[in-house]
Amino acid sequence: MGFGEETLVRAKEIIARFPDGKSRSALLPMLHLVQSEEGYVSPDGIGFCAETLGLTRAEVGAVATFYTMYKRRPTGDWLVSVCTNTMCDVLGGGRVFEMLSEYLDAGHDETTADGKITLEHAECLAACDYGPVMTVNYEFFDKVDVETSLGVVTQLQEGIRPAPTRGARLCTLKEMSLQLAGFPDDREGAIADGVAGDPTLRGNRLAEEHGVTLPDFDPDPPIVKPKETR
Repeated sequence: MGFGEETLVRAKEIIARFPDGKSRSALLPMLHLVQSEEGYVSPDGIGFCAETLGLTRAEVGAVATFYTMYKRRPTGDWLVSVCTNTMCDVLGGGRVFEMLSEYLDAGHDETTADGKITLEHAECLAACDYGPVMTVNYEFFDKVDVETSLGVVTQLQEGIRPAPTRGARLCTLKEMSLQLAGFPDDREGAIADGVAGDPTLRGNRLAEEHGVTLPDFDPDPPIVKPKETR
């Protein structure tokens, strides 16, 4: 597909965030931008980024295939990721994935027949203290089991956006990709959603209980440049 004027304007805005001559640095948000248009990084998206940034398609493709958040095939509105790494697997994450795979008739990195939900297992979602966990477009659903995870998925199928355990309200993969490209979520109150979980706050609460504070520090320390070597 071709990319319209609005995407071109946004691409220029992304490039302008970086110092002159450093347009290569804009590649990561640019890949999110094209994914927000098509739901994945297509060959056309690779070409658009390459042409806009003055890179080769090989250079762009190398980056797009390195990071798992860039999808290389059409992906549903809802990317359901189930942690199946050691801790979550021991707690039941593997069973959750197997059940969802059977229910959705989709394996790892596969999309349902209606194109709405893509399922994947994740090696680690960095939330062992909430395990087993799954995410929908990277928003967390903690301490899931077969029943609760199926409840989340069936709500998505019914057009309902269930509230994550913590973090912002759900948005589609395209909406999320646009935010990751650096454009704000304009839904009223969206950025104020969600609360931090108890395990996340535990360290802070212990510090308060025991009177532990940070030593004084200068928030604006002078930047000392290293001496140039000859």
